[in-house]
Amino acid sequence: MEINIKHGDNLVIELTGRLDTITSTELADAVAKETITENLIIIDFKNLEYISSAGLRVLLALKKQFSEENKEFEIHNLNDVIKEVFNVTGFINILTVK
Repeated sequence: MEINIKHGDNLVIELTGRLDTITSTELADAVAKETITENLIIIDFKNLEYISSAGLRVLLALKKQFSEENKEFEIHNLNDVIKEVFNVTGFINILTVK
């Protein structure tokens, strides 16, 4: 998986490839290394092909972390396959999806 982090008015984290057991730790580590001053963190799924339960867990952990820091957290650009995973698991109601 490729992770591209862009700081600006909002923090945008673009993911390319698969968010699975192996790459979910890469995402968690990449976010942990960042100094985040932005109030809105967006994870852009435009180029994400697949997400596993491990990927969902890391998103839930990030949501909790950012909530504790009084930051907003959004997921953008879900494809139909990942949107179906979010619907089936209920994550569509847990995370802010745009």
